Amino acid sequence: MLEILYQDDALIAVNKPAGLAVHRSKMVGNAEEFLIDQLREQVGGIVYLAHRLDRATSGVLLIARSSGIAAALGEQFMGRDVHKQYLAVVRGWPEPEEALIDYALPGSRDTGPRRDARTRYQRLATVEVPIELGRYAQQRYALVLAEPETGRFRQIRKHMAHIHHPIIGDCQHGRGDHNRLYKQYFSCHRMLLHAWRLSFSHPVSGQPMLIEAPLDAAYQALLDRFGWTLAAG
Repeated sequence: MLEILYQDDALIAVNKPAGLAVHRSKMVGNAEEFLIDQLREQVGGIVYLAHRLDRATSGVLLIARSSGIAAALGEQFMGRDVHKQYLAVVRGWPEPEEALIDYALPGSRDTGPRRDARTRYQRLATVEVPIELGRYAQQRYALVLAEPETGRFRQIRKHMAHIHHPIIGDCQHGRGDHNRLYKQYFSCHRMLLHAWRLSFSHPVSGQPMLIEAPLDAAYQALLDRFGWTLAAG
């Protein structure tokens, strides 16, 4: 059963689990279960994706109840009128603590043309764990708030890797040694990228909407272990 964060006659917001593919595509390979199919069964009737999240990413996903609503929401995303906030656990302590990553990215094909891509980040918390890896006796990690201003393919994942602070659990753009460390010592087997908050205008009423998705048990357990808390508001 999918966790529904908001629902009315026009749209549904769900908390997408990490590891669940949103829909059938070449990018998800051998996936057998899809969020869009599960939601159709759960709520009854046809539903339409308003945007997408990577299979490995969790968090707020908007679903429209009609093609017209999906188009209206799509215009907000294309017009960059939707404010997205993600939480990520990354290797190292990004410096400066707040910055804009302005680095053009290709689409789903690395050989494709590069397009402008910008992500703002803010370092929320840090930790140093006494686990030896490589030539370091201790490992540094940080909790980061990432706010993409554009919507390129795997943008946050690629941008954090570009500044040498890859997201933990990212198999494509991350560090395998640190991913294995989290599995071995912290029993964390997911990529630590979560679509935390989504702000937009309701496509029917025009009212401002803020949808927030709570972290899953694995992600929350890690924050608790590191003594990290999320500020309200």
